[in-house]
Amino acid sequence: MRYASLILAACAALSVTPAAAQVADAPSRVFGPRDLFGLEYASDPQFRPDGGAIAYVRVANDIMTDRGRRAIWLIDPKTGAQSPLIADDRSNSRPRWSPDGQRLAYVVSGPGGPQIHVRWMTSGRSAQVATLEQAPSDLAWSPDGKSLAILMLTADEPAKLGAPLAKPEGASWAPPLKVEDRMTWRADGDGELKPGFSHVFVVSADGGAPRQLTFGKFDANGPLAWSGDGGKVLFSSNRNKDWERNPNESELFSVSATDGALTQLTRRLGPDASPVVSPDGRQIAYLGYDDAARRSYENAQLYVMGADGQGSRSLTAGLDRSIDGAQWSRDGRSLVVSYDDHGVKKLAKVGLDGRIQVLAEGLAGPALDRPYTGGDFSLARDGAVAFTQGSPERPADIAVAGKGPARRLTALNADLFAGKTLGKVEKLAVTSAYDGKPIDAWIVTPPNFDPSKKYPLVLEIHGGPFSAYGPYFSSDNQLYAAAGYVVVYSNPRGSTSYGAAFANEIDKTYPAHDYDDLISVVDAGVAKGFVDPGRLYVTGGSGGGLLTAWIVGKTDRFKAAATQKPVINWTSQVLTVDGANFMADYWFGKMPWEDPQGYWARSPLSLVGHVKTPTLVLVGDRDLRTPVGESEQYYQALRLRGVPTAFVRVPEASHGGLAVRPSQSAARVQAILAWFERYK
Repeated sequence: MRYASLILAACAALSVTPAAAQVADAPSRVFGPRDLFGLEYASDPQFRPDGGAIAYVRVANDIMTDRGRRAIWLIDPKTGAQSPLIADDRSNSRPRWSPDGQRLAYVVSGPGGPQIHVRWMTSGRSAQVATLEQAPSDLAWSPDGKSLAILMLTADEPAKLGAPLAKPEGASWAPPLKVEDRMTWRADGDGELKPGFSHVFVVSADGGAPRQLTFGKFDANGPLAWSGDGGKVLFSSNRNKDWERNPNESELFSVSATDGALTQLTRRLGPDASPVVSPDGRQIAYLGYDDAARRSYENAQLYVMGADGQGSRSLTAGLDRSIDGAQWSRDGRSLVVSYDDHGVKKLAKVGLDGRIQVLAEGLAGPALDRPYTGGDFSLARDGAVAFTQGSPERPADIAVAGKGPARRLTALNADLFAGKTLGKVEKLAVTSAYDGKPIDAWIVTPPNFDPSKKYPLVLEIHGGPFSAYGPYFSSDNQLYAAAGYVVVYSNPRGSTSYGAAFANEIDKTYPAHDYDDLISVVDAGVAKGFVDPGRLYVTGGSGGGLLTAWIVGKTDRFKAAATQKPVINWTSQVLTVDGANFMADYWFGKMPWEDPQGYWARSPLSLVGHVKTPTLVLVGDRDLRTPVGESEQYYQALRLRGVPTAFVRVPEASHGGLAVRPSQSAARVQAILAWFERYK
């Protein structure tokens, strides 16, 4: 009890005065914690095939439930006029148009679990087309519009060991034993996984019982696609005997919609996924890469092959960027793809001859707290593209491109930002002190910035490590800036969007000279002249949390630090993470017992004896990606050494859900700012 009291006291000491407890005598002119409830963003735009309308998912935070609410809205792409199509107390998502554009399928998450509904656009009526026992993870219309293919979990018997005793009637016994024999039995955000396998089903678009097409103790994975004649459903799967130990392996398959006959379409070492069938049904485009080198990172390339799986060739081997998604043009002569380039997601047309033409850039994803790249898009038959577009000043809106310059159709946060001054985001020129490489970086200056003053600086580090920041909206950075801090963030080596060689500079060595890149970013910020070099702070999440702990083990330059959901001890990390079958193999090349010194040398815990910087440790208490034990180890080690620290746990938050609930996202940033303010 004494130790629990110490932790609670440490957390309580970080509390800041709630904004609601103060009486405002004027509207706030800067972005504040309560404004997180007012943020909205757009996702999953779906062009009606004739190009006459766009359905998209509009996400708005509900201050009463402290959660995002998903509604489906409709936009006229010519005028930008929009209206709610399916908006109620439930969560509505994944809108998909029928081939004739007369119906819209979507997923409704309500008290009975997620279910598939179809809306008849002419009548405005909707109906649930099947009663599903499990949540559908993907859906796709057949070419004739008569059926929907879906992915759904089929239950399996849980593992058993021994015979449990028979409980007397009316007796109150302890819960039965939980026996596990799966390699992957839990996942961040989902918790313990239900025993079973994901399989392909088809269901009538007019309603009926789902009919299972694939079977066996293997998972079928989406996105799903139909063959041109509507006779088969395409999916990806790893059906090898040792599939549990090889999570990076998958092939493309087709399954007959009539008799369930299975055909394997690809055969190579590496992942093949995301099939899309050409309009004439003769070709299949898909994403994948050769995995023979088993490097930490590889670019996903765009391939095209015949409908029978023959003649596969890469269209983007010369691009040196990773393709995220692809859709065929109506004439079948090209595909529209998205990819990250120097921290900016782009839309481009790729011809069957490999020629690439950029159509638009600035695609933005659903992340609100930090400026990660991302984004969705879809095509109309006339070649117009609907996509999610963002900027440093606003989260994702809906835009269109393809005929002239890109046009933004929505302004979801215009009212929220009216009259507010945001922190200004600008490019920051950085050259790494390690080898002179240019490092993309950005600097955020506070609202009402005065260059003649001296400001404290926060270095904010992205996770992944194979991911990228860009010039996008970030509520974390805006809250730091509104509190009077200059913020710098960057894409050190190991980041994506700069080619495979740049990303693989940390292959089997992470963390390494990404440290030098980050320190060079801080130096560039200080060199601007308006940063106080005596008031430097550092924070980051996941891989950024690891690098935060690594940095304070290397230098005493920072006044305080906040490591969020970090990796601290690589041995315990790879043996308790929800992806244990991936990290050890691809990020180390050896198991912990084969190279204990190598694992230790790359663990921030090995440097804890050098730490003097007051360091806050923060994690979601349901984190399964960088498990809570990682943060606990670091907190206890810092306490044992007498380094000022506190341990903050975000209740019911997973690794990926640390900032999902607005109240927790606001409280997390306020705790970090309170910690920094303590060490001025």
